[in-house]
Amino acid sequence: MLFMYFSRTCETLEGISSRLEMIDVISKVLPALNPDELPIFVRFVMGRIFPDWSSRKLGIGPNLLIEAIGYVAGLKKEQVIERNNKTGDPGLAVEEILAIKSQTTFFHEDLDLVRVYADLIAIADMEGKKSQREKLLAVRNLLGNAHPLEGRYLARIMMEELRIGVGEGSVRDAIAKAFGVDAAQVEHAMQALNDLGEVARLAKLGPEALKNVRITPFHPVRMMLSQQGTIADMIEEQGEVAAEFKYDGSRFQFHKRGNRARLYSRRLEDVTGALPDVIDHLLSATDHDVILDGEVIAVKDGRPMPFQSVLRRFRRRHDIAEAQDAIEMIPNVFDILYLDGQTVIDLPFSERRKILEKVVNRYLAPQVVSSDRQVIEKTYGEALDAGHEGIMIKAPSSPYTPGQRGKNWIKIKPEVDTLDLAVIGAEWGEGKRAHLFGSFLLACHDQGRLLPLSRVATGFSDEQLAEVYELLKDKVIAKAGRSVTFEPEMVFEIGYAELQVSPTYEAGFALRFPRLIRIRDDKGIEDIETLDGIRDRYQRQSKSAQAYQDQGPARNPGSPGSPGA
Repeated sequence: MLFMYFSRTCETLEGISSRLEMIDVISKVLPALNPDELPIFVRFVMGRIFPDWSSRKLGIGPNLLIEAIGYVAGLKKEQVIERNNKTGDPGLAVEEILAIKSQTTFFHEDLDLVRVYADLIAIADMEGKKSQREKLLAVRNLLGNAHPLEGRYLARIMMEELRIGVGEGSVRDAIAKAFGVDAAQVEHAMQALNDLGEVARLAKLGPEALKNVRITPFHPVRMMLSQQGTIADMIEEQGEVAAEFKYDGSRFQFHKRGNRARLYSRRLEDVTGALPDVIDHLLSATDHDVILDGEVIAVKDGRPMPFQSVLRRFRRRHDIAEAQDAIEMIPNVFDILYLDGQTVIDLPFSERRKILEKVVNRYLAPQVVSSDRQVIEKTYGEALDAGHEGIMIKAPSSPYTPGQRGKNWIKIKPEVDTLDLAVIGAEWGEGKRAHLFGSFLLACHDQGRLLPLSRVATGFSDEQLAEVYELLKDKVIAKAGRSVTFEPEMVFEIGYAELQVSPTYEAGFALRFPRLIRIRDDKGIEDIETLDGIRDRYQRQSKSAQAYQDQGPARNPGSPGSPGA
């Protein structure tokens, strides 16, 4: 496949708003692709280069892209920045610049999809002191051979934000339609492989190839997610439930085969080198080949330390031994995905727990199983007394569903409602904060698009604002007056008082009294809240408000504003 054909397909998809039409367009392209092209096309059309399980990074930022296209077109850096700021989209800026260049240049070497992928892989592999220079030369070469339309999507792929609105669900259904296989089979294979590109290749071989997919050690899968809820609702829906402490730490996935072990973060990054003590703890806890899910916390004097203490260890690359002495890291294991060659994610949670208790003899997260609300509430109180965030309530009958957020896992904590949102823009601060970003534009996720939802300017210490500035200053892709737009990478956990319907933001909602809870650099853009999830929250909020009105303050003496409050 020529990259121009891929680009024209993307242009068609960008002009479509109907999800069903998108699925139809993609499904017609897939059967004609050969086994080498198929995984690449699938990843590219979602704005990705690497499989989801891979922690590899391209290492191309906005500044390098600006420098490369400026050289190719013979423009000064300031001219490129001006055009980029005008469009607010690196892809459109590159397209416009290459259109001007094409009027004076008539030679292009046709770009092939597989060749573009190979060049991007080579760029990602460049390391060492001269790597940035080598990356720059490679990007120049790619852009120098790109036609304007190709430049639009090539630049966006390099920034890993394609902006055509194609989400994972649409590609899953397109694969099923293209090769006549069940979408549920495609989904299940995706959960195990964590790479829709490889799933598409298998789907072309037929349903048997999908059925034979298995989770394997050292090939991390996405972690199952929770949503907010209540103890009463969960017991009413499930009857008997399992309650576990909700830790203020960082999720991990532990892989072991024989004497070899690796540890992966929530973002599926290999953090083995930063946490050798945790590896040793878990190796001492089992003799089996396993993939375990859990959360690691920092402990001092028998009490859990704040989340940031854990993150400092996850980030650390040097002086590991010194860090081990300073902070004790304790793993808490609460699920198992793989045991001695067998995938166990389809078993009910209650069965997985029995397996876990047989094969892991230390560091198991404590669990209480009951249908009695008072028993679960007592566990909740014990969790808070021990210094933890709250509790998780899990449905005993539920399978492990990698990467999915649903009602099978519910989190209960006393804090205000929170959302994990992507930071996509900012405005400069004022006064003593004039040299820093002062307020931030936040977005949720909707089928491959990031939709603005709110701004946040409170909850930041001066130190946090300085930290965020250092992390984001090189991620600016456009400027307009006092506003900047970022390459989306950072995630904020935001507390809020209420969700409100609002035409101000593209998502259709706004947050009342938003404030920063913490920077979630253990999470990636793929982990942020979806628009569907926000709609669900709004509906639950509306039902709660209606129930309160129906009950009336006089019959609820524990409510704010009532005589008993």
